[in-house]
Amino acid sequence: MEFITPQPTRVGPAEWFTGEVWFDVVHAGREPSRMRVNMVRFAPGAHTFWHHHVLGQTLHVVAGAALVGTRDGVVFEAHPGETVTCPPGEEHWHGATPERFMEHLALWEGSGEGAVETTWLEAVTDEQYHAPRTRRS
Repeated sequence: MEFITPQPTRVGPAEWFTGEVWFDVVHAGREPSRMRVNMVRFAPGAHTFWHHHVLGQTLHVVAGAALVGTRDGVVFEAHPGETVTCPPGEEHWHGATPERFMEHLALWEGSGEGAVETTWLEAVTDEQYHAPRTRRS
């Protein structure tokens, strides 16, 4: 068994996020583990840029309401206790609503030593961010 020494909270870089975002690395597995887990906190209106993950990503909402957008223009709204999975290679974005803070656990797998796990793309437009929201059926 091993207790992991916590790392300091980091500010989300402006190359990946719009607005104020902070994250804590919960787990960054060493080989053979590929597990990655971050607790991410978004200020109202903050969100990621478009991106995708080689092996997909899972988002578990802890507080607030999360928005998760897809390239087909759908913006899903997820609430605490709900989990959203983005399959490998799916371009998406996620963040807080304009009105409230949001926290989620972001879980994904690394794809190997030195390999690119996440590909960051362009910023989400205001039109994309403010598109009508949908709840899961």
